Amino acid sequence: MDVFFEIHRGLPQEGPGSDAATLEALSCVGSFPSPPRILDIGCGPGRQTLCLAEKTGGHVTAVDNHQPYLDELLRRAEEKGIADRITTARRSMDALPFEEGTFDLIWAEGTIYIMGFAEGLRDWRRFLKPEGAVAVTELSWLVDSPPEEVRSFFQVAYPAMRSVAESTDIITKAGYSVIAVFLLPESAWWDGYYAPMERRISELRDRYASEPAILEALREEQKEIDLYRRHSNTYGYVFFIMRKDDEEPCTTT
Repeated sequence: MDVFFEIHRGLPQEGPGSDAATLEALSCVGSFPSPPRILDIGCGPGRQTLCLAEKTGGHVTAVDNHQPYLDELLRRAEEKGIADRITTARRSMDALPFEEGTFDLIWAEGTIYIMGFAEGLRDWRRFLKPEGAVAVTELSWLVDSPPEEVRSFFQVAYPAMRSVAESTDIITKAGYSVIAVFLLPESAWWDGYYAPMERRISELRDRYASEPAILEALREEQKEIDLYRRHSNTYGYVFFIMRKDDEEPCTTT
């Protein structure tokens, strides 16, 4: 059994976030063509995809490399009556097939780390129309000296994690102007993500009580939740909203 997907199957979303945070980020973007063309990279089951399609009236191309997530997104879109405004594509985010200058807005909640923050921003920039915008969430340090327990965990889980100031510097060097930056509230971690995940872990512990390997995998997932419960003031997901600059970024080092 793939324990990760057993835990995550059917969850409302695959990372911290909320419709309220998505809409706040969208409001920060300001003006864009109506209806816009939006690319949602690493969409998962599509909570934010649906939110963007409903709010903007635009067309969202939702990309993920896990077909069950795309199937779930389309099921939810059908329920809401907006399936005609969403196109799914099973693709890797580092090999996107789109033409340059296709999208007004690129969205990536909790996923750019897979490709790398700087790498993703530089690569995806070509898909934007002139003055197109990008909105991403990125796990970030909120303090200069986090507790050793936290630092040790992320040295393994996400060694590239950096401060908000370091990320904004990367943004400007990648050829964007920062529009807005804000921290996701703790409720965006718990309501649609950690709380339902914790309930699922509890159910699976009872179901697989006699299987040590599965129980150990469940303990590892629970460890991440407990870490945030103890140290949520030291790290968090930050929304970065930016607009493509006219000039190409400098690529010299």
